[in-house]
Amino acid sequence: MADAALLGRVVAIAGEAAALAHARFRGDFATWEKAPGNPVCEVDLAVDRLLRERLSALLPDAGWLSEETADDADRLMRRRVWIVDPIDGTRDYIRGRDGWAVSIALVEDGQPVLGILHAPARGQVWTTLAGAGAYANGSRIHASARTDFAGSRTPVDVLAKADRDLAVVAKPNSIALRMAMVANGDADFLATLRWGNEWDVAASILLAREAGATVTDAIGRKLRFNQPRPQFFGVMAAAPGIHAAAVERLRDRAIVALGKR
Repeated sequence: MADAALLGRVVAIAGEAAALAHARFRGDFATWEKAPGNPVCEVDLAVDRLLRERLSALLPDAGWLSEETADDADRLMRRRVWIVDPIDGTRDYIRGRDGWAVSIALVEDGQPVLGILHAPARGQVWTTLAGAGAYANGSRIHASARTDFAGSRTPVDVLAKADRDLAVVAKPNSIALRMAMVANGDADFLATLRWGNEWDVAASILLAREAGATVTDAIGRKLRFNQPRPQFFGVMAAAPGIHAAAVERLRDRAIVALGKR
């Protein structure tokens, strides 16, 4: 199990990676698309190399899963796996916006046990250990106590017509940062209705859980990590008092979207 000593060492590594990314932020660097609508830049790869070198040296027995590294099925044989997104929110990074973060999670037996989000452009660092709470810049954080779904705050660009009873709050490109908003009580719920990757949310899911939020997939099912196909359909993170209502509101839409895969 991860402990405070390990967390401290990973925080230092995350800080090194964040400093590397921040030093190139709003500078000149090469960018391209891995697939249509899926941007990447040379800084993503540089941060990925740094993280793999440092984290693999820290826990040589742990597997590796990262957005910017070719997947290796060897990770499926490992009890512990690092799941990393070197720059979550690359689109904001490339555009010179601050909605990006370095995301690091350690998964053990299919569930995250350590998580760090480092957003240097925002001056924010989130840390969490399974069973030990969630923290932002060293202060304990808690999810919203909201119990009425109407009026709930959610980080989206535009609300669907059926959701006009909700409230929009600012949306960073990084889904990890959006989930951190739920963990920090700055939003009441976050939902996606599409296939997502484990590296996008592994750290922030633990952060939200440890802050008291309820987290499932878009249909209300439990999430499990280090799967052969490291994806799941949607994510729903919400204040515990509104999670059931949020799932109920979006279930039909989620089922339709899932059927269109």
